[in-house]
Amino acid sequence: MGCLIPEQITQESPVFSMSIAVDRGVPKWGSVLISTQQKGFDMLQLLIGLALFLGIHSLQSLAPQMRLNSIARWGALGFKAVYAAIAVLGLYLLVQGYGQARLDPVVLWTPPRGMQHATILLMWVAMVLLVATYVPGNQIKTRLRHPMTLSVKVWALGHLLSNGNLADVLLFGGFLIWSVLVFRAARKRDRQSPNSAPQGKLLSTLLTLVVGTAVWAAFLMGGLHVWLVGVMPFTRAG
Repeated sequence: MGCLIPEQITQESPVFSMSIAVDRGVPKWGSVLISTQQKGFDMLQLLIGLALFLGIHSLQSLAPQMRLNSIARWGALGFKAVYAAIAVLGLYLLVQGYGQARLDPVVLWTPPRGMQHATILLMWVAMVLLVATYVPGNQIKTRLRHPMTLSVKVWALGHLLSNGNLADVLLFGGFLIWSVLVFRAARKRDRQSPNSAPQGKLLSTLLTLVVGTAVWAAFLMGGLHVWLVGVMPFTRAG
């Protein structure tokens, strides 16, 4: 389908007719209304997705009795199926809503440029904590008990520092509040049943640091963040 060059735009051209209509203000308010409605729909998707995804992941920490009642009613397999379905639906909605909202952002504030460097540093901490969740016998997990939740907390805080759009505040702010509440509930359980954790090993801790740094580098410079999110963090912070 060919494109019109300036010499081809005549009074019979659809481009000419549309420009005249826009100049007269005919579709202008309609376009604004459609854009506003689309923004509202995107934000609604994001909010519903956050509520579903974070809500279902809060049962064990914040509503354990509801979780037990659901397992008793549906059985273990039935509960896992419902759990997985709600989590997947929530993840889809929040990714879809956030992705669309980023295309036409509502700017709340513009963070200082130095905050992007702080985000990169905090992401290293988040990646180390994430890896500490899975490497057995490391001292980080032994000391902190719940490195996965702390990883989410640091990740969310880091991204809040360098992003000032409404969708960013909703997404990362939601995860930050969730991680604070879940970590507090987990630490309360730890105090009620103070089982002594096994001592961590230095070799496992060093492996955690190395692997965490490698994952961080893959996100930062290896293109993993670009592939997942569409943003190259190193160039933004440069």
